[in-house]
Amino acid sequence: MPSVDVHAHLGVPAVDELIADEPGLAGQRAADAAALGPESASYNVEQIRSLAVKLTDVDVRIAAMDRAGVDVQAVSPVPLPHAWAERGLAERITALTNEAVAECCSRRPDRLVGIGAVALQHPDLAVEQLRTAVRELGLRGVQISTSAAPGVELDDPSLAEFWAAADELGAAVLIHPWGCTLGERLNAYYLFNTVGNPVETALALSRLAFSGLLERHPGLRIWSAHGGGYLGSYLVRADHAWQVRGDARTTEAPPSELLRRTFVDSLVYTPQQLRHLVDAMGAGQVTLGSDYPFDMGVEDPVHRLLEADLDATTTEAIRGGNAARLLGPLPPVG
Repeated sequence: MPSVDVHAHLGVPAVDELIADEPGLAGQRAADAAALGPESASYNVEQIRSLAVKLTDVDVRIAAMDRAGVDVQAVSPVPLPHAWAERGLAERITALTNEAVAECCSRRPDRLVGIGAVALQHPDLAVEQLRTAVRELGLRGVQISTSAAPGVELDDPSLAEFWAAADELGAAVLIHPWGCTLGERLNAYYLFNTVGNPVETALALSRLAFSGLLERHPGLRIWSAHGGGYLGSYLVRADHAWQVRGDARTTEAPPSELLRRTFVDSLVYTPQQLRHLVDAMGAGQVTLGSDYPFDMGVEDPVHRLLEADLDATTTEAIRGGNAARLLGPLPPVG
């Protein structure tokens, strides 16, 4: 079984060039800067510049994988949101993104598998893009944010056809946050990311569980970054609400049972936290994740898995077996 890193990102300069002068991008950047605060916003600009080669050079990527003991990497776009893009522009952004992911993976099909993008703010278009990504480009699924657009959550009825298509195709849907709708309350100390990202993921997963989506589509392959955010540490509170309140008793199964049908990554940093995550989510639902090449990620996901000192069956499942269930057949080792 290969070691599979499900959480790694690719930069797409062609998209950056396409949207450079778009008013929507300027608005997104202004909102992000306000939420980040001036110090973190400045820091992030410099970081992105410094990571340009790692985000785009396949040889540099493969060398980093070799150092980390990672055999296969699932490559997904940098999760910058483009929910502001009107339909025509959204079509071009997604096409360029998915073609770039496919081209990157085609250079090392023995080591890389692709995760694309969809314009979820245009639900009917997102369905078409998902089908094209999987059936024509050979991608294993798509990455989405924690909402489809401002005011449109992932359980919104307008997205029903998208979720049905993902189920039908057996496509992985990777949920990756970008900041947090708490906005300027997080504008210091990089709370935009350290608090904001886990909060957004916990909220998105909670809505999917309580809405009944995971019961309507039990075959969905949903994965979330950063260990699923804060939810894994406090699933019992969701279950308690489900048990005692009529407005929260919206599903046949309790939320914890439904959420254990989804996958998360191992990016929780310490052996103790990884053991807790496995206990909360189940040994069959955790995959390796590095968040390559960002500073909130780790360079040694395999080593950190081994440090958790889990039993051999669980270790092998997290190393790669669970990723094969999420993404489909993987390139053979060697």
